[in-house]
This record gives sequence, C-alpha cells and structure tokens, in this order.
Amino acid sequence: MVLWSCKPNEAAPTEAAATSTENVAGGQEAVQDEDSEPTIVKLAAGNKDLSTLVKGVEAAGLATSLSNAGPFTVFAPLNAAFDKLPAGTVEDLLKPENNGKLTDILGHHTYVGVIKAEQFTDGQNLGMVDGKNITIKMVDGKPTVNGTVNIVASVPASNGIVHVVDGVILPQ
Repeated sequence: MVLWSCKPNEAAPTEAAATSTENVAGGQEAVQDEDSEPTIVKLAAGNKDLSTLVKGVEAAGLATSLSNAGPFTVFAPLNAAFDKLPAGTVEDLLKPENNGKLTDILGHHTYVGVIKAEQFTDGQNLGMVDGKNITIKMVDGKPTVNGTVNIVASVPASNGIVHVVDGVILPQ
C-alpha cells in the first residue's frame, strides 16, 4: 500500500508512475557506472589487446561471475598469447559444444582473492577456480606462472586485480 500526501492543487502520481520499475537486461556486468574503478570484465573489455579473452568469457557465460564483488585475481592472456596456440584452437573452444573445456581453461586463469605482483613468492602454489594449481616461479627476480608465462602488467580493478600475461595457462 502506498500513501501520498499532496499539497492543495497538486495531483497525486498515477498508479503506473508509482509502480513502474526499470528493468535492466543482463547481470552485474550491465550496470552503468562511469565514476567507479572498472570491474575485471569492463577493464578487459576496454583493452583491445584482451579481446580474445573477452570473447571467451562471454562465450562461456562468465561475464556476470567476473563482474561480481569478488575479489578475484585474473591472469589475462593477451591476444598474442592465444595466437601462439595451434591454429583453430580458439575457434574450436568458442563453439557451444566445447563450453566445458573453455570454462575449465578460463577457470585455470582465475584465483579467488587478490594477490598483487609484489606478494608473489618463488614456489607459491595457487588453487585456481578450476580446482587445479598453478605455481609462481621467480625468474630473474620477476614472477612467472609455471616458470613460462610472464606477467607483463598488473592492473587493479574494483573487484580484484588483472595480471596481463603473455601465455595461455593450460590445465595439466
């Protein structure tokens, strides 16, 4: 029940105006906010060098999950990293029938929690979303994933951190 108090000669709002709500299509990733730090998904979507990753996240239906509060640490492969995979691999993974494989690979790039680059230590094992581990190895004083994938940049997001990497981290 809604009660309205009107001044003399002022009309009460119509029932339609009092009960209308705005429906927003999409999940958390559809929220428009130009003032806050971007989420992991918005950060990646705004970088043309991560467009292959964004296509994968969308195809796997993970955009909403990675737009939620988190916190998450995402190792985000550059487009050039995906280009190193055998020809046709990315296209094959984007097919609906391979959604499970794609989800596993993307889950192998995601850690629940925030780990900044300066917090990595040699031999550190991280349990990833896919249930498998990656190992941080220090090479020439810099953290790498499994000793072969280099972190080329680290960018904070409102719901975690993105470590841009030069290789795709495949589950073993």
